[in-house]
Amino acid sequence: MEYSHLVVEKKDGIGKIRVNRPDALNALHPDTHTQLQQALREFDADPEVRVIILTGTGRAFSSGADLKHISSVADRPAEIVNYGRMFDATTYLIEHMSKVVIAMVNGLCLAGGIEVMQACDLAYAADDAKIGDQHANFGLIPTGGGTQRLPRLIPLRVARELLFTGDWLSAKDAEKWGLINKAVPADKLEETVMAVANKLKEKSPMASKFIKFAVNRGMQVDLYTGIELEKSASMAHFQTADSREGISAFMEKRKPDFPGR
Repeated sequence: MEYSHLVVEKKDGIGKIRVNRPDALNALHPDTHTQLQQALREFDADPEVRVIILTGTGRAFSSGADLKHISSVADRPAEIVNYGRMFDATTYLIEHMSKVVIAMVNGLCLAGGIEVMQACDLAYAADDAKIGDQHANFGLIPTGGGTQRLPRLIPLRVARELLFTGDWLSAKDAEKWGLINKAVPADKLEETVMAVANKLKEKSPMASKFIKFAVNRGMQVDLYTGIELEKSASMAHFQTADSREGISAFMEKRKPDFPGR
């Protein structure tokens, strides 16, 4: 697939997807969603890719929905509904794919951008990044799961304040509330994220897949149902070659070489 809205690259087991619409602050046009979903699916199916990094070109991770597009179809409700479904499909895919997805947050991360970030497994931000829901500032509400994921990531009252006011957070405040893993100097952002990605790519892809499944599904159920989910995931993982390699490496006192199956 030709990617006109993205820069997609793969190197040394790490897939990187960069939203590349800097003049629009990486606003998410329907074509952006289509291409982003395709790139994510291709990386998820690629056995050579073990970790995925998602970021943006220029001054923004993403400013959110493409309001110019929304304005152009405002009198066509079916297209508005379809656009909302595309947003939901993107965040759902990120959350449920088998590979770990890291958000590398540069600059503005607003509205739909923060919803995409919330769906990622890990998030690291430049210390000059600005992060906020912002929908309320324009009389809108989230469409990509923001009203549901945000209160699950940070304290409820803080989530309500951000959703109701549309206020932005500094990266340091986002770190304080647990919305991101860490805020780092802007010139160290890529180095920091690559260090994490390089660490993760050495881990078992199958273990990461089952951990991601157990955590994400377990968050939706009560504790004891979640523990049963974990048992099922553990039993399935014990049937994998990765599990056998990990145990063999431990017994032989060597570094494991996970085949990813």
